[in-house]
Amino acid sequence: MNLRNYLLIIILGAVLFLPLLGAVHLFDWDEINFAESAREMISTGNYSRVQIDYHPFWEKPPMFFWIQSLSMMLWGVNDYAARFPNAIVGILTLCMIFHAGNSWKDERLGWMWVLIYCGSWLPHFYFKSGIIDPLFNLFIFMGIFQFAKIELVMRERRESGITEAILAGLCIGLAVLTKGPVAILLTLLTLFGAYVFNRFQLLIRISHLIIFLCVTLAVSAIWFIPETIQHGWWYIQTFIDYQIRLLQTEDSGHGGPFYYHFIVVFLGCFPASFFLL
Repeated sequence: MNLRNYLLIIILGAVLFLPLLGAVHLFDWDEINFAESAREMISTGNYSRVQIDYHPFWEKPPMFFWIQSLSMMLWGVNDYAARFPNAIVGILTLCMIFHAGNSWKDERLGWMWVLIYCGSWLPHFYFKSGIIDPLFNLFIFMGIFQFAKIELVMRERRESGITEAILAGLCIGLAVLTKGPVAILLTLLTLFGAYVFNRFQLLIRISHLIIFLCVTLAVSAIWFIPETIQHGWWYIQTFIDYQIRLLQTEDSGHGGPFYYHFIVVFLGCFPASFFLL
């Protein structure tokens, strides 16, 4: 029964996200830069370092560009190939949303979440774009879902939750390789919010957090350590400095007051945001 549900969701996602990806040229600043970075990876054969105009581009880790490069090898260097990875990410996200709802309650809740999310215009738009955020969001969601499962298995199955902590670290480690250390910050802030919301009662232990952080750092090291050994510390140092500056100031044309993001999420993710509230 579950297999049939996932098959239907894959078909639904394919119908929604795959057609007409290349009908409009890349137009967003990030879309153009990211596609060029992936193209230059193929052109130079250098997949360890992100470049733009064949100069080091230290703003983002390479995970998304690796995937875009594979897409360009499959479809050619064009607009469709640059956006194809996010269409697949969209399908996987719908499957993950159904899995979360079904695990938490039943198939009906899973389908309700999927259909509400499909009808939210900003996520739908993102899955037809060539930017990093959909992949980053998927890894964050998967990681936080594993933390939620720690509560579930410890309360209902009397298990340790170590496997879930390891999987959470794996997912957030991939998120770090996608967009940087902000993935760890967002995850810990979400856990803290859940801790406060549940009146300072969570079954997640310090040991789970230690395992999570160790696995996250180990996965992140897949790129950070070889890059440092091969090219020296300056590239990683510049990357870290940029990440810190990004948290403190407006950059890359992105800015606005503190409440700006809440407005964007509420309006852009409507009606999902309405049901959340």
